[in-house]
Amino acid sequence: MTIPAAAAAWFLPFVLPICLYVAFTDMREMRIKNHAVKALLLVFVVVGLFVLPPWSGPWAPGSFGPVSFALPTYAWHLLHVPVVLLVGIILNAAGAMGAGDAKFCAAASPFIWTGDFLAVMMILMASTLGSVAAHRLAKHTALRQIAPHWKSWDRGKKFPMGLTLAGCLSMYLILGIIYGS
Repeated sequence: MTIPAAAAAWFLPFVLPICLYVAFTDMREMRIKNHAVKALLLVFVVVGLFVLPPWSGPWAPGSFGPVSFALPTYAWHLLHVPVVLLVGIILNAAGAMGAGDAKFCAAASPFIWTGDFLAVMMILMASTLGSVAAHRLAKHTALRQIAPHWKSWDRGKKFPMGLTLAGCLSMYLILGIIYGS
């Protein structure tokens, strides 16, 4: 994995509680709360300043069409947010994704190293299969009695993707600690 193990280790203790909260509230209310999304982005902005200090280290080159420029790694990761948010807004307008899911993806995007895109897609697929299977199993067993008032039980084909997305980000950072560069 491209993510530095030290960066994943610094981010995980701050990100994991937010991800657990997002998964819980999405299952309970079928909503990803804005304050959780803001907190996730704030974690990257604040902790990222210490993990990827923009004032030290080499600047990475990049280009946007014919214009070439260099930015610190921290800035490149923050640029993921508007790009992913734009894609999320388009998917939300098309009815393929909820607005909270789009905002969560945008807030989670700076934590993902671009070299790990394929690994993240594999983690997302596994997380989707696992969370859908676990949620549907719990829905049709006695486990449902633990939280009988959750809205996600009675939404038909709709699924609380916050469970999947939060699980994917958490697993990515855990694997980054283990297998990171």
